[in-house]
Amino acid sequence: MADERAWLGELLASVESAPPEVAVAVLAQLLARRLAATEVSFLITDLGGKAVVRLTGTSPEGGPAQPRRIELRSSVYERVVRSQQAHVSGGEQAGEAGPSPIQVIAPVSDRGDAIGLLELTVPTLPDRRIMQLIVEAAHALAYVVIVNRRFTDLYEWGRRTTRLSLAAEIQHRLLPDSFTCDTGRFIVAGALEPAADIGGDTFDYTLDRHALHLSLTDAMGHDVQAALLATMVVGALRNARRAGGSLLDQAQDAHQAVAAYADRAHQAFADHSEQVRQAIVQHGGQVMATGQLLRISLDTGQTTFVNAGHVWPLRLRRGQVEEVAPLVDLPFGITPNPGYRVQSLDLCEGDRLVLLTDGMLEGHGTEEGLRDLIRETGEWHPRDAVRVFTETVLEFSNHDPRDDATVLCLDWPAPDAVYTGPRTSDKRTAPS
Repeated sequence: MADERAWLGELLASVESAPPEVAVAVLAQLLARRLAATEVSFLITDLGGKAVVRLTGTSPEGGPAQPRRIELRSSVYERVVRSQQAHVSGGEQAGEAGPSPIQVIAPVSDRGDAIGLLELTVPTLPDRRIMQLIVEAAHALAYVVIVNRRFTDLYEWGRRTTRLSLAAEIQHRLLPDSFTCDTGRFIVAGALEPAADIGGDTFDYTLDRHALHLSLTDAMGHDVQAALLATMVVGALRNARRAGGSLLDQAQDAHQAVAAYADRAHQAFADHSEQVRQAIVQHGGQVMATGQLLRISLDTGQTTFVNAGHVWPLRLRRGQVEEVAPLVDLPFGITPNPGYRVQSLDLCEGDRLVLLTDGMLEGHGTEEGLRDLIRETGEWHPRDAVRVFTETVLEFSNHDPRDDATVLCLDWPAPDAVYTGPRTSDKRTAPS
């Protein structure tokens, strides 16, 4: 085992010295030599979590594998992503002269974020020691991707199975680097559809020493106008939060940013000719954003929040879904504004809290349909649950939704939440 640990250290050292754009390929080549593998590939999950793309690979000739999108649904890759357990297939086959190649697929994940898959073809069935090495190499690969994607577009290119609009390009930069975070104390996961052409929604989460912060916002309008408005809202919230501001400070700063933007927009509107003003009105001249901001104490679970004209959350508790009905203040940017109220939210052990935008309600036809889906997926990992929520919106709208559908799902605390160090697998998985 000490030898294997030393080898993993050497592997990481070799990858660290490689240029960012070939770091994963270098790791794949080293694994191929170590395990006598005839093929080693890294498959990265796409933005919507519905497919994987074979981003890198090695063949016996050492040439690169061709990038190819592979749908997850009903595939062995989906089983590995959802279960977060390695899969082995092949070997002795009836009617064959000899054993067939062995395929090993291991999840590449960090803190619940399903980054992708490590796929190997090896000549013999791996024993327990080799399987442990493969699992640990896959975990190391997750860190290789996280570190090196700051320096190259290679990984972002792999995640995009369709070209993003300009608005979507702007808006995706506002989202967290990871859509899922499983700390052992809680699990949070978000999703946004459609991924390629979006109109104003954002979600965000972050931790400080004492609390988990969540936000979900919906900037009015579509296309670049909505993306720019969302940029100001998220920027104002993060700026206030990072300066140590309270929920009230964050809400007030977001409101002031949107109101100032609205004033400039109205002035520009007044300066245009009547014909141009009519065109602006027809394309939506409202400048405002709704939002929901939460702060959850890591020690006590005490939850405070601000609701700025936003859709009420849904809470799953002991198998029952109920609407959390807070006092509703005005959206950010609406003036005159009497201010925002910090409220308390009842969050108990074992609760699942679902924050959503109005596109989620419209996309499911009725709120009851969404409630049923939340109940049905109550034992699923939040990462898998939010994927099903947004997929249902796309199916209901025939893959042409009129508005963004965005959701943020929190399990408080995480199932079996006693932090004992890094976990190698998830406690909750979706049925395969």
